[in-house]
Amino acid sequence: MTASVGKHVLIIVENLPVPFDRRVWQESNTLKAAGYDVTVVCPTGRGYDARRETIDGIDVYRYQLPMEGNGVLGYVVEYTWALAMQFWLAARVFFKKRFHVLHACNPPDNIFLVALPFKLFGVKFLFDHHDINPELYEAKFGRRDFFYKVMLFWERLTFWIADASIATNESYRNIAIQRGKMNPDRVTIVRSGPDLSRLKTVEPVAALKQGREYLVGYVGVMGQQEGIDLLLETVQYIVESKDRHDVHFALVGDGTELAELKRQAQEMRIADYVTFTGRVPDAELLEVLNTADVCVNPDRANEMNDKSTMNKIMEYMALGKPIVQFDLTEGRFSAREASLYADKNDPVDFGNKIIELLDDPDKRAEMGAYGKNRVVNELSWEYEVPKLLGAYEQLLNQKPSQHKT
Repeated sequence: MTASVGKHVLIIVENLPVPFDRRVWQESNTLKAAGYDVTVVCPTGRGYDARRETIDGIDVYRYQLPMEGNGVLGYVVEYTWALAMQFWLAARVFFKKRFHVLHACNPPDNIFLVALPFKLFGVKFLFDHHDINPELYEAKFGRRDFFYKVMLFWERLTFWIADASIATNESYRNIAIQRGKMNPDRVTIVRSGPDLSRLKTVEPVAALKQGREYLVGYVGVMGQQEGIDLLLETVQYIVESKDRHDVHFALVGDGTELAELKRQAQEMRIADYVTFTGRVPDAELLEVLNTADVCVNPDRANEMNDKSTMNKIMEYMALGKPIVQFDLTEGRFSAREASLYADKNDPVDFGNKIIELLDDPDKRAEMGAYGKNRVVNELSWEYEVPKLLGAYEQLLNQKPSQHKT
């Protein structure tokens, strides 16, 4: 008899709603297909506003956040409200049908507070480590103050209380073991591999190039630590310093900095060369990526981004696109020869790397083919499925002690 028989999993995520959060939704469907009952608690938003629904046999309970955190006070309000709603909904689910695993997806690292009372009833606590929050705080606010220490404290308690943890890469696994003092046997790497059934090749849409010869594409969050300001400096360098008027940039995504970035593009007199699409349906996102000649990841070089695996990189690779990014540890691990690596936080070198690829179609084709082959044969979600299920099998059969002696 497998561990999944008769077992109910509650997944809590605060960062994004499901099914918009692709990693969480892939995990949910993988567990459901393996025989687990799966319930998800998450926020509303991104077009997913129903408070209660069942999707593909997975029960989803959503709560409304009073605001999207932006600044320390905003995050305090968001996290406090979210914790209260998560506990309330978890209790409703538990008394309706007991769950055996509480699977918490950060950020933030305080969901252990929801898990604690349920552990008294024998519920296992699995920590799904999506972001390293102390480094994320430092990247957002540029300081290591009292709240940074709170982030470290929450992280430490989360790992201490967790019966097992899954990490998105080797860097995160090392943090769980070294900083979190977890037993290495209880930490499993489950990468955020792309779902190849979603990333379809479609015909390029010439109109997206706005009458220019080349398109450079970006997909991701419009936030403080994503380096879009550096990308705008790159656009300015390409257009003004290199006198290249044959390149257009399409930036897909939403976030707290979108309005400010649009304003910056206007001030820099490059707005005509940049299209900010905002959040768009998958069909439009795929049109942009399939039309792009080069895709970029301008994530600023810092501790957070250096240790984090960015989903966009593997999505670019899945569609056979050559990449330019700054030279970061996990970005290089994912892309390898599918990317050129610019000097850290240098928009001029970033621009030169883009121009190098635009002017060399053979190199673009070679790099794109390498990246697609790597995803198809090594990095897609199908290769992570047995790792996730193995972590659950071990969790449900493990003995109590989970920390290093």
